[in-house]
Amino acid sequence: MQRQTHSMSHEQFLLVAANLLHRALVAPARTRCKQVYRELAQGRVLALSTVELEDKSTARFGLSLDTSEFRGRINFGAFRASLETLIANIAAHLKAEKPVTVFNADERPDSLIFGITGATLEDQQPNVLVLGCEPQADGEVTVLRLMYLDPAQFEARAAG
Repeated sequence: MQRQTHSMSHEQFLLVAANLLHRALVAPARTRCKQVYRELAQGRVLALSTVELEDKSTARFGLSLDTSEFRGRINFGAFRASLETLIANIAAHLKAEKPVTVFNADERPDSLIFGITGATLEDQQPNVLVLGCEPQADGEVTVLRLMYLDPAQFEARAAG
């Protein structure tokens, strides 16, 4: 099957992504959100949604979570606080119509990390959640990657 690509701006993509994250992990009942979180925390890539685009084509999205750089002990409450902060920061960034900084992974140029963070403090320990995305190998699904980054790199940048 031929890989199909959809063209949308980073701002449009972030708007879609923030809405999908909100619908999957904030809006449902707490027990459902915790269940989704548990599956993500176990390393699963979850099917998230199929979205109809402006040109009437569809795009399928999945969701994954990388907590390897989380400082302290991760739990649903800490994750949800980070996620709500990240979604709010994405919304504020888009509303302010600021340009979106995007980073590419050296080894996978089609993998992106958006430069909007969800920084939180849990038990006096800072944590930084970001949103990335990467197409799956088959090109059929784009996986939204929620990942914690080492907060020390942000502390060093702020101090310098």
